[in-house]
Amino acid sequence: MGVKKIMIADDEARMRKLVGDFLKREGYCIVEAEDGKRALELFKDDPNLDLIILDVMMPEYDGWAVCREIRKTSNIPVIMLTARGEEFDELFAFELGADEYVTKPFRPQILVARVQAVLRRTENDNRPVIAYNGLVFDESGRHVQIDGQCVDMSPKEFELLSYLIKNEGRALSRDQILNAVWDYNYFGDVRTVDTHIKQLRTKLRDKGQFIQTVRGVGYRFEVKK
Repeated sequence: MGVKKIMIADDEARMRKLVGDFLKREGYCIVEAEDGKRALELFKDDPNLDLIILDVMMPEYDGWAVCREIRKTSNIPVIMLTARGEEFDELFAFELGADEYVTKPFRPQILVARVQAVLRRTENDNRPVIAYNGLVFDESGRHVQIDGQCVDMSPKEFELLSYLIKNEGRALSRDQILNAVWDYNYFGDVRTVDTHIKQLRTKLRDKGQFIQTVRGVGYRFEVKK
């Protein structure tokens, strides 16, 4: 599989070193960016990056702008770091396509666990292409089509759809989805599931009806035969 390369973009050298040292101990290769402009330069110049850790408050371009620009061309996993813990900011990060949202201060060991979980979820496998009445799901190629048109999805949205499809016909609770898609190390809120389901339904357009709400339980992926 090779050594995974991770970019840490933060204007605080102390924070870059702290996070970088913990990740290096786990065998990851680290590159650093001191501001948003440098982060975008590294992203564009290095095709071997596997994950990006973005601080929100950075000079030149903030983390929001960097994430938005990255999502125009790539589904590379992105973890946002911020001192702002308001729900609005967390939802905004997910809307931009971030995979995780970590609030400062945090334990470096928890961030490392998040990194490992995200990388596990985004590993490709060899599942075949699956088609459902105009919805084509290709897990190996990591792309989705609706009536012949490609759908742009963040890694988190893709993994959520993958989990729902793998459990077709089963009513899944929000906790089950949270634990499976966000990993057991995730200390988030079940509202995260609702937010991503809403975004996923919107992107799937009329095929969003395949994701059904199960009152008092959660959600179920089901296609009328």
